[in-house]
Amino acid sequence: MNKASVLGRVTLVLVVLLAAAPAWPQQDQLAQRIAALPWQSYPSIGPMGSVAQFSLAGNLRFLDSAATSRFLELNGNPPRQNQYTLAPTSLDWFAIFVFDPSGYVRDDEQLDPNELLKTLRQQNENGIKERQRLNLPILRLSGWAVTPHYDVQTRRLEWGTRLIDDADNSVTANYLIRILGRSGVMSGILVSSPEELDKNIEEFHTALRGFKFVQGESYSEYRQGDRVAEYGLAALVVGGAAAAAASSGIMKGLGKFLAVGAFALIAAVGSFFKRLFGKKTS
Repeated sequence: MNKASVLGRVTLVLVVLLAAAPAWPQQDQLAQRIAALPWQSYPSIGPMGSVAQFSLAGNLRFLDSAATSRFLELNGNPPRQNQYTLAPTSLDWFAIFVFDPSGYVRDDEQLDPNELLKTLRQQNENGIKERQRLNLPILRLSGWAVTPHYDVQTRRLEWGTRLIDDADNSVTANYLIRILGRSGVMSGILVSSPEELDKNIEEFHTALRGFKFVQGESYSEYRQGDRVAEYGLAALVVGGAAAAAASSGIMKGLGKFLAVGAFALIAAVGSFFKRLFGKKTS
């Protein structure tokens, strides 16, 4: 299957998944159910499959795969496996992680933010046409919230986007991260209100000090003969990892990084976020 057909299927899956939104529980009931999940806290270490782990500190909490699946259900999403949740006790933000075992991604590619944004906008426009046909909410990519950048020391690729809802001109922001490892990429998405994004990114970066790949899985432990991914850094931004993420299930509500189908899904999580914690719209 060629890349175009893969991306087309991803977008269609996202649109179909969003089409049937479940009824929301009452706010207090939802808060109680989330609080009752088996959150792990300091001094626990949260394992992320067999490839990585989070050492918890301060007010950080962690949900394993089974508990994250339930957390996604409470968000109005289908249950998914092999995903992990990190959040402060306040739940002012949360992050969902999933590992893509696509192989070693070479990091010698130069990023062109203008070209990347052009590609994302084209994907956004293509997705809007499908969403209009299905009479679904429309979000338009307005630009970068954070320009794509790669840190060779931490092996982290990060970027953020802003989208505008046609219905009420509210802004949705998301922040995405890819942490390169020996056998694949740990993908994460930070869910935050736009007005608190900068503060929450700072807290998120502090939290990431507790993340590490297990011995044998770090980027620096690459050995000749290891599997090498078929894409580079730019493709991670515009969709190289999207098909893998879709097959793992992160996209429903949490993967707004491919086309408008994906862009709109994070708004559903944002809606949950506001209903539960009274976050203000922009």
